[in-house]
Amino acid sequence: MTPYTQRVSATRRRWGAGTTIVLALIAAAVVCIVSGILPRADAGALGARIAPVLGFVVAITIVAELARDAAVFDVVAQRLARWGRGRVVLLWVAVVALAVVSTVFLSLDTTAVIVTPVVVVLAQSVGIPPLPFALVTVWLANTASLALPVSNLTNLLAARAIGDDPVSFLALSWAPTLVGVLVPVLILTLRHRRTLFTTYRPPSGGAVSDRILFWGASGVLLVLMPVLALTHDVWIPATAAAIVLIVLFGIRRRHVLRLSLVPWQAIGLATALFVLVETAHATGILDVLAVLATEGHTIPELLRLSAAGALAANAVNNLPAYLILEPAAGDPVALMALLIGVNLGPLVTPWASLATLLWHHRVVSLGVEIRWGSLMLWGAIVAVPTVLAATLVLALVAG
Repeated sequence: MTPYTQRVSATRRRWGAGTTIVLALIAAAVVCIVSGILPRADAGALGARIAPVLGFVVAITIVAELARDAAVFDVVAQRLARWGRGRVVLLWVAVVALAVVSTVFLSLDTTAVIVTPVVVVLAQSVGIPPLPFALVTVWLANTASLALPVSNLTNLLAARAIGDDPVSFLALSWAPTLVGVLVPVLILTLRHRRTLFTTYRPPSGGAVSDRILFWGASGVLLVLMPVLALTHDVWIPATAAAIVLIVLFGIRRRHVLRLSLVPWQAIGLATALFVLVETAHATGILDVLAVLATEGHTIPELLRLSAAGALAANAVNNLPAYLILEPAAGDPVALMALLIGVNLGPLVTPWASLATLLWHHRVVSLGVEIRWGSLMLWGAIVAVPTVLAATLVLALVAG
């Protein structure tokens, strides 16, 4: 193969169907803005709303990627394996805790893209079937992402309407999040009990190649996570953390700093969806959904919103599902019910959550066999009781 054909082949591999779809959506969004279908005032208001949200996504992605390059997640996984003391069930509990913490403080995409391969490789290295560990990371990436505004892009969009600070958000989200963690973990534990109640040989662990990078990145994460839980404008501390790590890597390992650290495709997709859904609202196309608007906090009304969110997320993806249904949720409790649907519900179809698609690419590349038919079936088995129970506890917490 000549150098030219090698370059063409590499370009084709990078230019997949996903890239084509994203570019088509971006083109449609540009047409809506340039043609005036989306009024200029609405476009300006949308830009002011989403700029801090997308800024956070970029910053936290850079932080997570550089922390991975500093071996932070590898060392944590090795420590968890040693703390398991050869008992798979203890390692299981530790991995669940890692996935929850990663999702809550560093967002669901961090868990799907960065934590998943670390956990899968760890399971393979100690001779444990990796499938249950791969499944628990992707399901918790979605279902544990209700906890804080920073946990999910949908939360960031709803945060200001729910309260002036993360504490107001957490006051409504903590109980549904607990359900979102316990139900999937319980079902997976029962389903894979023969694997989980066995033993393994703890790994010896390896040395960190650059201790300055490791401790620097670890320190940034330890400071950043509680700050994100207490700050409303989360893009500010996330950006500061990203800058610190960029400077540190610029000194110690400059070749790691690359433009691909920025999630261009995800940002393009999110921006296009924001514009297209806002255009649909501005032109009245989605006015028919006004029938879903809630007038109270009764259990049937909250269930109607959460079920609509879950169904829409599995039909088109959780981000546009939230944007489409947001006007129907007129107060903080209703918004939380909608978030339950779009965060805890998208476990069935492959496209319901971007995190699931990113996760699938990673685990398949590591040799884990994923059958979509079985995954969708078990996703439905998990999603239905999770959304139902989370909505019920929200009604209880909200009074």
